[in-house]
Amino acid sequence: MLTEDIVGDVPDGFAVRPLKIHDYDNGFVNMFLELLAQLTVVGEVTRDAFKDRFKRMRTTPQSYYIVVIEDLSSGRVVGTATLVLEWKFIHRVGCRGRVEDVVVDKNFRGKKIGALLNRTLVSLAKEVGVYKLSLECKNALIPFYELNGYKKDIGNNFLVQRFDKDLREIEIPCGNEEEFTSTSNT
Repeated sequence: MLTEDIVGDVPDGFAVRPLKIHDYDNGFVNMFLELLAQLTVVGEVTRDAFKDRFKRMRTTPQSYYIVVIEDLSSGRVVGTATLVLEWKFIHRVGCRGRVEDVVVDKNFRGKKIGALLNRTLVSLAKEVGVYKLSLECKNALIPFYELNGYKKDIGNNFLVQRFDKDLREIEIPCGNEEEFTSTSNT
């Protein structure tokens, strides 16, 4: 889906592509995880954990688009960003897009890699037909994103609750496939 129409001009020596499940086996994922660690805490990600998470994300088609920018001369990941799609009942059963996990390697900042990532995700979002694309960023990055078309949404705020516990797999009973949640007969 990352066609030239979506990605646009890519600087010589770089490739824009989706993250692939076999990237773990060729060492590419280690570079990807090191890059994410420049953004936030990553923790240990084993081969099995990576493949399980990758497959889990792929079981929800058209919901996660993880884009990486590769420096072809070194084979290193120098940038990544994720487009997360939220399928809604509002906005005529519309789709909202969220930009997540944007990071450019510290040695490649200022070389328009971030703008390329943004342009790619915006084009993907438009291709899907989202009614809104949003992101969360540090205050220092607001001018960059404003230069790239984002605006503060006055009156709307971002709030967060953080939890210290590890994620664990849970089974949420949903009844039959025609129901969103199970109901009791009481």
